[in-house]
Amino acid sequence: MNHRLDYTLLKNTFLFWLVLCMTALTAMGQVQPAASNTAMYLPKLKGKKIGVVAHQASLLTDAGEQKHLVDLLLENKIIVVGVFAPEHGFRGTADAGEKVADGKDAKTQLPIYSLYGKNRKPSATQLQGIDLMVFDLQDVGVRFFTYLSTLHYVMEACAEAGIPLLVLDRPNPNSHYVDGPVLSLEHQSFVGMHPVPIVYGMTIGEYAKMIQGEGWLKTNKPSELEVVPLLNYTHNTPYELPIRPSPNLPNAQAVALYPSLCLLEPTVISVGRGTDQQFQLFGHPTFSNYKYSFTPQPNFGAKNPKHKGVLCYGVDLTEQAKPSRIELQWLIEAYANFPEKEAFFLKGFERISGVSSLRNQIIEGTTETEIRNSWTPDLEKFKKLRTQYLLYP
Repeated sequence: MNHRLDYTLLKNTFLFWLVLCMTALTAMGQVQPAASNTAMYLPKLKGKKIGVVAHQASLLTDAGEQKHLVDLLLENKIIVVGVFAPEHGFRGTADAGEKVADGKDAKTQLPIYSLYGKNRKPSATQLQGIDLMVFDLQDVGVRFFTYLSTLHYVMEACAEAGIPLLVLDRPNPNSHYVDGPVLSLEHQSFVGMHPVPIVYGMTIGEYAKMIQGEGWLKTNKPSELEVVPLLNYTHNTPYELPIRPSPNLPNAQAVALYPSLCLLEPTVISVGRGTDQQFQLFGHPTFSNYKYSFTPQPNFGAKNPKHKGVLCYGVDLTEQAKPSRIELQWLIEAYANFPEKEAFFLKGFERISGVSSLRNQIIEGTTETEIRNSWTPDLEKFKKLRTQYLLYP
């Protein structure tokens, strides 16, 4: 008997099963959006007329295949009567702030109702005949990302119409920290409806529970809400989005820098719209003391970018470590280097910052530490409030 051959066979068999088991364990431990957990929600939809709030990132893995939620529902003979689309549209091709019209989806022939066109709240007419609304939008965990406002208005409209809302939860790629000024309601707008900090550290399902629990809906009618939870998720679980949630957040680096760099949006500074490094750089034509340069041009997600066709100089942040707080250094640096101080801030800065104080603090040269300290009391109150609605450790 060849004992060496037997040993080799045994060893190879052991290694085969070890790899197989490790692969299975890895798969089991991967974060799964609620949409992939079909056994948890498909039975709730059978025999009902369903409305769906979805966009291009409403994807799931079914039997090893990536599918869009709407396609999966139709395959399972769920009666979908209409799709409601947020900013950027159902297929995610519209520019930031670009109005999107109602229409019909070419693939499914379903009616598409825009919640970023003539109305931002589903109308009673659009909701007629719907027994249950399913909400599945990929958020990025930032207050001024408008999917939160869409969530608010969908919850409000469903409550008024007596329609239950089922939220399919999704991971928040910026869930590992809570930071920034808490919005003052005098600056309430569609890019900030609730008194929360810029980065609030909650999934969209948890956030829906907070909207309901804090009574932020402007209706006396009860909101019937159910959240289908994520699998294998904690707030400190690293997660990179498999598809861009909006046209100008093309990758994980942009998503990570977005909370900080968006403070430069309502200023004269470019944050890379019109390049292939959106929210991964900043600059201006007058910053000639910088070596790095770029020229914004019309592209996907930016038909008319700031400083279109003009050479800009600035800072490349593509290799910057992903922040674990709001980084004020880039706003402070850009203001310090801009020659015409009175022209630096544009209309709407307070809608993004959420407070009246930050503009004046930058102008007056307040230190970053002092600015952060001014946020602390409201941040601590919010963190305590937040714990009541968390679904994950």
